[in-house]
Amino acid sequence: MEYRQLGSSGFKVPVLSFGTGTFGGKGDFFKGFGSSDVEDATRMVDIALEAGMNMFDSADVYSGGLAEEILGQAIKGRRDQVLISTKATFTFGPGPNDVGSSRFHLIKSVEGSLRRLGTDYIDLFQLHAFDAVTPVEETLNTLDDLVRAGKIRYIGCSNFSGWHLMKSLAASDRLNLSRYVAHQAYYSLVGRDYEWELMPLGLDQGVGAVVWSPLGWGRLTGKIRRDQPLPENSRLRNPVTAGGGPQVPEEYLYRVVDALDEVAAETGKTVAQIALNWLLQRPTVATVIVGARTEEQLRQNLGAIGWNLTRDQVKKLDEASATPMAYPYWHQDGFSRNPSPVK
Repeated sequence: MEYRQLGSSGFKVPVLSFGTGTFGGKGDFFKGFGSSDVEDATRMVDIALEAGMNMFDSADVYSGGLAEEILGQAIKGRRDQVLISTKATFTFGPGPNDVGSSRFHLIKSVEGSLRRLGTDYIDLFQLHAFDAVTPVEETLNTLDDLVRAGKIRYIGCSNFSGWHLMKSLAASDRLNLSRYVAHQAYYSLVGRDYEWELMPLGLDQGVGAVVWSPLGWGRLTGKIRRDQPLPENSRLRNPVTAGGGPQVPEEYLYRVVDALDEVAAETGKTVAQIALNWLLQRPTVATVIVGARTEEQLRQNLGAIGWNLTRDQVKKLDEASATPMAYPYWHQDGFSRNPSPVK
């Protein structure tokens, strides 16, 4: 297993992390991801640790807290061997303060996660979304207090826009507070918006990408192809989970899958392994979160490391997955290729 520094911090994380969205299966949404119980989860942790994949990502809202509880049971007695990443911000409770990134909610959330995970510290704690109501200074002061108290080691965010993240980093610098070193973001061969602003920001500010849904919400598993029905167990068949994920035009998806199939024939690797390997060669990417319902899926995902696509193969995938840029990025791209006055 390769390890990379997380952003500008001294913290090293494995290039593949295990996502626990498949643990629990509580509720209509998370049932579509998986329903691993403690026994299944413990076996997954065993396999992951054998491969050196020692970082496990969760969130308080995953199966209503059950995913954290199952993870806590699965790592019991070996906390010193694992890195735990979890998140909060979304609604978790019936009260008016049970949502957001206020001091009230964040402290309550961290205490709840620590209890469910059976630990006294979280290695990486991330805000699950941007709270536009709470002042960023309140949020960052709270996170800094939790770091100083030893309950959190490093802080990150998730699903922020570029200005959300930069505003927060500037506030941390101004107030001498702990800084976000990670941004957990959606990024895949069929979802490359991250490259427009968040990647350059990450390079400039030392924020590492923790990639979620690297297989495009189940589209790049190798089971979805032109003129073929969706697999029976695909989350895209479930109207609850399908509607909650990124939308991808069908013809664009098939164009990317066709290119993946070509590279698969050249390399002898699976479509999913190629899609993951492509991500691991992108700037700012520190770790890619992979999930698995079964041991076989986990072992297949682990096969994405230990080798690299060639430059020509990367170019083929880049070209197949390219999309028109939104403004002002197309204008900036034109300037970078031809730095002369443009009307």
